[in-house]
Amino acid sequence: MAGTMVEFASNGSKTAAYLATPASGKGPGVLVLQEWWGLVGHIKNVCDRFAAEGFTALAPDMYHGKTASEPDGAGKLFMALNISQAERDLRGAATHLLGHSSTKKIGAVGFCMGGQLALYAAALNPTVGACVNFYGIHPNVKPDYSKLSGPVLGLFAEKDGFVTPQVAKDTDAAIKKAGKQSEIHIYPGVDHGFFNDDRPDVYNKAGAIDAWRRTLAHFRQNLK
Repeated sequence: MAGTMVEFASNGSKTAAYLATPASGKGPGVLVLQEWWGLVGHIKNVCDRFAAEGFTALAPDMYHGKTASEPDGAGKLFMALNISQAERDLRGAATHLLGHSSTKKIGAVGFCMGGQLALYAAALNPTVGACVNFYGIHPNVKPDYSKLSGPVLGLFAEKDGFVTPQVAKDTDAAIKKAGKQSEIHIYPGVDHGFFNDDRPDVYNKAGAIDAWRRTLAHFRQNLK
């Protein structure tokens, strides 16, 4: 891992995060938000990949030290997510990341639960100028799309049983109805989690490569 664990202020307490910085020392900031497994190696690796592309990436530990390696445990952590604490963590993470960003606007990207949290972070923080949502889901996280201050890119999977293509289209329509920019891409023949290369059961190399290309282009275009 090229990055380091850091702590940031979260409304009177401290929250841990993984920070990866580019060789230049500072790049456009991107919040990277975890899947329901927690702040695991895959998410840290995504941060490192952003750093290698010239970005400063910060992944806050939304579970405060807990991780899961099987779906039952992940599901329990997912449902136990404290939304008011998550809101404080997302605000604190955005503030901390701004101090390491070369741009006044930062990005937010997330996967599964983190995709929904990325939308939430973008709605909470006017400094988030672009958002990428990979198959985002969380029943208790309800972003106010009217408060988005930048365009959203949604990346979804055709065979996703959690976030179906219809859910993807409904999300896209709701963002547009709120007067904000949204673009979605539904990858044919792939399943939920197709970007996670630590999960051979769902990983799809071609889809993941294309989604990464779109994500980088979205941030490069909108984080100036």
